[in-house]
Amino acid sequence: MDPVRDEWLRMTTEAPIDPDLPICDPHHHLWEHRGKYLLDELLHDTRSGHNIVSTVFVACESMYRKDGPPEMRPIGETEFVEGIAAQCAGGKHGPTAVAAGIVGYADLTLGAAVARVLEAHLVASPNRFRGIRHSVTWDSSPVVKNAAPNPRSGWMLDTTFRAGFACLQKYGLSYDAWLFHPQLAELASLARAFPEVPIILNHIGGPLGEGPYAGKRDEVFKSWRRGITEVAACPNVFVKLGGLGMPRCGFAWDAKAAPPASVELAEATAPYYLFCIEQFRPNRCMLESNFPSDKVSYSYCVLWNSFKRMTQDFSETERKALFHDTATRVYRLAGPAAG
Repeated sequence: MDPVRDEWLRMTTEAPIDPDLPICDPHHHLWEHRGKYLLDELLHDTRSGHNIVSTVFVACESMYRKDGPPEMRPIGETEFVEGIAAQCAGGKHGPTAVAAGIVGYADLTLGAAVARVLEAHLVASPNRFRGIRHSVTWDSSPVVKNAAPNPRSGWMLDTTFRAGFACLQKYGLSYDAWLFHPQLAELASLARAFPEVPIILNHIGGPLGEGPYAGKRDEVFKSWRRGITEVAACPNVFVKLGGLGMPRCGFAWDAKAAPPASVELAEATAPYYLFCIEQFRPNRCMLESNFPSDKVSYSYCVLWNSFKRMTQDFSETERKALFHDTATRVYRLAGPAAG
């Protein structure tokens, strides 16, 4: 991940808009292997003025066990985050329920043998573990930065992968899908094959803007839009609105003299997010920070201000869904509803 530059981020500061609106941030990481972003850093961001009532931690290859069978080492990440969540549950670190939901990693290419990995995650976090993310990002271009643990094309169509995926339904777990926009049709096929498994599409399906996709924003947008339309037709798929701050998306905010303000950010991202809301409807959409990955491009306060600007004409019910209720429903989080 590109380094976060705190001094650069402070060049664009804003007061929070509508600071009382309850927010569940359904996608953030905690790590120290790509620059330090642990509880203190997360709380610094969540305390920047918006009403972050709860969060969901998503797997990021952090704090794995150092020994034991390789497929069981990701349990260490869940154990670590469960400890942080327990610390925060008592209010010692403020009102935000950090990691109220936990999404871990399990290798679905193990097929049915992944069951014991899922069971170990549930033992490590019996009340907060909600699902897994097995990234399947892949592109034929070596220039496109890959985030998958075992990259290859066609994983979502593979019979062994699908045998592992079938175990999610047995344990009542969801699947966070991280892929790139040319792979959206494959995700739709997977969703149709497993209509009972909740699938949460990460970062609006990863529209690419680097390598062979650089300088082709209109072409990519049209291709991405076709894929989103097909995926949205699957009622078991939900979508996270965020992730466009990652450099691979090609907006290059991280290369500017100063970070974007929320007005600029809302204007640039609205065509993508509003199209998703149109296709999925608010009750299947959740706004996300994707921090610290997106922090290379803008600050936490500015990001949530941009979301609030973009949705200012939405109804109160729609905004509740986008900022809080969809995430807490899909991830089955405890606590008061927004409002």
